[in-house]
Amino acid sequence: MLRLGIDLGGTKIEIAAYDANGRECLRHRVATPQGDYRASIESVARLVENAESELQARGSVGIGMPGAESRNSGLIKNANSTCLIGQPLRHDLEQRLQREVRLTNDANCFALSEAVDGAAAGAEVVFGVILGTGCGGGIVVRGQVLTGTNAISGEWGHNPLPWPTDAERPGPACYCGKHGCNETWLSGPGLARDHHAHSGQTLTADAIASIANQNDPACQASLARYEDRLARGLANVINLLDPDVIVLGGGLSNIQRLYDNVPRLWSRYVFSDHVATRLVAPMHGDSSGVRGAAWLWNTA
Repeated sequence: MLRLGIDLGGTKIEIAAYDANGRECLRHRVATPQGDYRASIESVARLVENAESELQARGSVGIGMPGAESRNSGLIKNANSTCLIGQPLRHDLEQRLQREVRLTNDANCFALSEAVDGAAAGAEVVFGVILGTGCGGGIVVRGQVLTGTNAISGEWGHNPLPWPTDAERPGPACYCGKHGCNETWLSGPGLARDHHAHSGQTLTADAIASIANQNDPACQASLARYEDRLARGLANVINLLDPDVIVLGGGLSNIQRLYDNVPRLWSRYVFSDHVATRLVAPMHGDSSGVRGAAWLWNTA
């Protein structure tokens, strides 16, 4: 059976095709039509049609996107790609492609990919974290995505940073309308904003991590603050979900020191005498989004 996975992102739309053994047969990407919902539907459809033409086979279609499908209305909500909000994305794709489409949040796809045959393979409960432009999360239990009755399972990014210091209150404004959300501290822009506030330097998160490796005191201090905040945020997840494995994804997952320092720090916040949860880097990296979308057809 040919399985097609699509990552419908804010800047690019990527498709990958997998055979029955999970072997990648094809991968293509195009730029996302900015702010144009109908053009985005057509771009997805053309990617599917071209892939099936190239491979001479018809496939199942799974899609990961930066938002959630409302269980109440069937319309997209909470999407960073705002042109998707309020649109019947699944319905329109199924009409255009003339087949069933499975659709979920991109963080769910990431978590599913790593839980099925990635860094968390074999684990019963997996929490997948996206640390990039935003701060997403997805939950997989026994190989199944946990969507939740409100379709918001794993949305830890819009909980407040736990155990805040006085200096962290009320926290930066978030696009969701609240202040001090995890996303405002733990995303790439959040790290860059915090570094600028303390040092006056305007650097990207990648640059901060790179310069910290050269023992720059300001960048070292910014990463230390980031690690403690990440430890607090993930400790809150552990207290609620108690996962076997937490897998980091997104650009900040490439900061290797996180995997040693954060588990050492989170022990002081987790309500347990011992923390067995493992924090791991992704096995499939940037490919996990499209892989997980295709793997939606592994489940009933």
